[in-house]
Order: sequence, then structure tokens, then C-alpha cells
Amino acid sequence: MAGTSGFSVSGYGPRRSAWARMAARDSILRKLDWPLLLSAITLSLIGSLLVYSATRNRNSLTHGDQYYFFIRHLMNAGIGLALMIAVIWLGHRTLRGAVPILYGLSVLLMLAVLTPLGSTINGAHSWIVIGGGFSVQPSEFAKITILLGMAMILASRVDAGDTEHPDHRTVAKALGLALVPMVVVMLMPDLGSVMVMAVIVLGCLMASGAPKRWILGLIGAGVVGAVAVASLGILDQYQLNRFAAFANPSLDPAGVGYNTNQARIAIGSGGLLGKGLFHGTQTTGQFVPEQQTDFVFTVAGEELGFVGAGFILLLLGIVLWRACRIARETSELYGTVVAGGIIAWFAFQSFENIGMTLGIMPVAGLPLPFVSYGGSSMFAVWIAVGLLQSIRLQRPIAA
Repeated sequence: MAGTSGFSVSGYGPRRSAWARMAARDSILRKLDWPLLLSAITLSLIGSLLVYSATRNRNSLTHGDQYYFFIRHLMNAGIGLALMIAVIWLGHRTLRGAVPILYGLSVLLMLAVLTPLGSTINGAHSWIVIGGGFSVQPSEFAKITILLGMAMILASRVDAGDTEHPDHRTVAKALGLALVPMVVVMLMPDLGSVMVMAVIVLGCLMASGAPKRWILGLIGAGVVGAVAVASLGILDQYQLNRFAAFANPSLDPAGVGYNTNQARIAIGSGGLLGKGLFHGTQTTGQFVPEQQTDFVFTVAGEELGFVGAGFILLLLGIVLWRACRIARETSELYGTVVAGGIIAWFAFQSFENIGMTLGIMPVAGLPLPFVSYGGSSMFAVWIAVGLLQSIRLQRPIAA
């Protein structure tokens, strides 16, 4: 006989009710873009194994703890997931109102890098060391504030119904907003981050429907600016050497061209199926520098082979495909521009990172999204995933 407490005889009524609510048509879990989320999680898990393989024998980095980077990579991914959930809970529309505060904080943090608080890691003076083995790279979070700020400005009049596309004055304001953090990052100098920011700017403009003359003009200005930067001596010598090695792969193979040469050897030796996880001779022999960060794809190429490396590319492709679908299906320009900036960011950074390991792009010190070790970069890409999920969840539901 059933009691009067409201529980079923089996005692599992409330639990079934909770699951029913979670599986309901209008529940957040049902609305999430699961291909996007699962692909990003899988990339982070694969990255943890590759990072472990690259660092387990490097006692000078791990201080004798072979699981040091493995555990920290998983922790970074876990914190990233928490940040994604926080962004979904807040919503991209709520963050739209907080853009001025977020933008100001990111610029202040980047300016702090130029003070004695800043530190140089791997040749780039773009970090703030906070102790306990932790450091922050403010330029990673500036990517978020740039695309949010540009989206806010470019979509302001369009979403209000005043015009169909951003006018010239609106585009100029958006570019001015993006220019400030880009100049600060260039002063560090962190050329790789500036390149990503420039691509984000182009992605936001293209997604907004801005006049094509602005896009063509920016591309031309970028070419002229790159030549000017190289000619005026703004870049450090090691950055100029990287471009020289890219233009001439046979230049100084034991010096400036060492990284890319060893990276190609590692990837090429993997063949179709690879040498097996944790069995890569180039990786175990520590021939490739910075293999847990910028050159993590070489571990995949050597130990997982063409098939394993191709699977990573497939997962990155799914992330980009779902982001494109979210951008296309949202009815507000603000969400479209945010998604467009994220697409440009992920696509370019993935292409640059993998391309430099294959020798088809210059070495620029950019991590592979979700895969490379690094807290700031991991947090930033998961925040971006949270923005994409929020755009999907908050879009109007068709009747």
C-alpha cells in the first residue's frame, strides 16, 4: 500500500521526476549543443594524455613528479568547464552590459605586464606570475573582451532596428575599441596574440555585414603594418629569426630552425598509426622543445600517427561546424558577431599551431585550442564555448 508521503512504493518516484525534468523538452541539458561540448571535452582529455607523454620524463620541468603537468592540465580543463557553466548561467546578453568593465580590466591587466609585475616566459614578456607555479597571460582574456566589445558596438543599432548593417561610424568605433589592447600586446611584444586578435577583428566585421571596403582596407593595412613592424625594429630578434627560418627551412637547422625541423621529424616518423601512446622516440628523447604547449601536435603525430592526428582535426572541425551553425541560427546580430569572432579565433589559431609544426606557417607561439597545456588559454577557449552555448540557449524558439 502506498504511503501518504507522496513517494511511490519503490521509493524512486522523486528521482524519476528529477530525471524527467532534466530530460524535458525545454530543459537546458536538452538545448545544449552536445556535439560541440563533447568534442571540446574529448580534445581536452586527449590533450592531457599528450601533455603527460611530453613531460613525464622531463624532470627539470616536473621536479620529479611525472604526473605534474597531467594533473594540472585536467585541473585547468575542469576550471574551464566551470567557467563555461558560469557564462551559460549569466548569459551572453548579461555579459553585454558588463563589457565596459571587462574591457577595462583586461586592458589594465595587460598594462600591468609592461610593469615590473610582468614576466618573460619562453621569450614572450606577456605573463604575470602569481606564485605557487601559477601565471596569467592577460592577452588570452583580451581576445574575449575584444569580440564582446566589437559585437556590442556593431550590433547596437542593428538589433535596435535602426539600420540593417553597421554604418561607417559604428565600424570605426569598433575598430578603435580593438586597437587599444592590440597596441598594448604589440608593445610586449606578443606577435602571435596580435595576429589572433587581428583575425578576430576581421571575423567580427565579416559576421556583422560591415561594408566590404573596411575588410579589404584592413587586410591591406595589415600587410603594410607587418612590413613596417619588421622594418622599424619593433619585433625582438628571436621573432625575426622565426620568420627567417620559415622563409628558408634550411637556415641554421641546429639553431633557429631546430624546433620546426625536429617537429617535422617527429610527425613524419609516426606514419599511419603511430608508434603508440607514450612510445614516441622523439618525444621520449626530448628532441622537440615546448612539446607540452606550442608543439603538442607533434606528440599526436608521432605516437598516434596520421589517424590519431586526423581525429584531432576532426574534433576541431566539429567545434567549428557547430559554432558556424550557432552563428547562422541566431536571430540577433550581437550573437552572430560573437560567434563569428570565436570561429575566426579557433580556426586561425588551430591552423597556425598545426601549420607551424608542419612547416607551412611561421612559429608564432600559439597553443592548440583545448589540447595544449596552459591555464589562461584553456580558460579562454572554454569561456568562448560558454558564449556559444549561451547564444544557442537564448535564441528565440520557433513556433
